[in-house]
Amino acid sequence: MNSDLFNMVGNVGFPIAVSVYLLVRLESKLEVLTTSINNLSMVINNSSREK
Repeated sequence: MNSDLFNMVGNVGFPIAVSVYLLVRLESKLEVLTTSINNLSMVINNSSREK
């Protein structure tokens, strides 16, 4: 029974760890992307008002 538990943790634990790592990295990149899109939107709005 213990070997089954260790086998299950070994098989499932690695994909979970990789998924968490990728989600954390992706979250920070999405925040930067959101900020960039908001800044671009403000620049476009300001340039369209000047015309």
